[in-house]
Amino acid sequence: MLRSLFTGISGLAAHQQMLDVASNNIANVNTTGYKSSSAVFSDTLSQTLQGASAGTATQGGTNGKQVGLGVKLAGVVTDFTQGSTQVTGRGTDMLVDGDGFFMVSQGGATMYTRQGSYSLDQVGHLVTPAGGMLEDPTGAVITLTGLTNGTYQSYSIAQDGTINAVDSTGASTQLGQIGLATFANPAGLQKMGDSEWAVSGNSGPPIIGAPETGAFGKITAGALEMSNVNLAAELTNLIIAERGFQANSRVISTSDEVLQTLVQLS
Repeated sequence: MLRSLFTGISGLAAHQQMLDVASNNIANVNTTGYKSSSAVFSDTLSQTLQGASAGTATQGGTNGKQVGLGVKLAGVVTDFTQGSTQVTGRGTDMLVDGDGFFMVSQGGATMYTRQGSYSLDQVGHLVTPAGGMLEDPTGAVITLTGLTNGTYQSYSIAQDGTINAVDSTGASTQLGQIGLATFANPAGLQKMGDSEWAVSGNSGPPIIGAPETGAFGKITAGALEMSNVNLAAELTNLIIAERGFQANSRVISTSDEVLQTLVQLS
């Protein structure tokens, strides 16, 4: 069989995966804290028809002859650049301005997220829409019981993550401090759904600290970080992937025509 048939098939598969990545980005264009991804291609093995030879005093060197055997998806790279800010005015909505992930306890495991839409549950936990409970710099779940039993009249979240409550006398009390986590290689984190990531073997362990310290970003309350998807770029990627798919389809149909001609000659 012609090598070009299998090369074309590999091109179809790779560009289908590129379409999958672009379509997922477009689907999440309004997902809070979503980070866009991009497909990276690489060639596969090549068949060596003739090896390279070194030059001598009487004969010049020659380059090798190789025929490529297709393409593959080398990786899907996540873009962690900052998304735009949407002001909501809700006291429990937060965004990280700079580096760092919120830490949430989800089913007994710690997950990491840039999604900052939280609300108070009945016992005073700050929870994500999926039920993950926000953690402090020690990795413990933040519990703000005084805000749910009437002890305090109001509260605020500062840029350094401290949660301050005010009682009926006007006295202020610090109830806790939100923690952040950074990673040596955030692109190595594993997506777990619900806008959350988990530690992987290539992300490195979490480095935990308080906002506005060291390399950690600051907290902005009453606002959310929107998706960083560039819709114009993704629509362009759709066109590129579609044309690549069509071109590889043409390779397969042309190879089929060549085979048909060979069959007719026999």
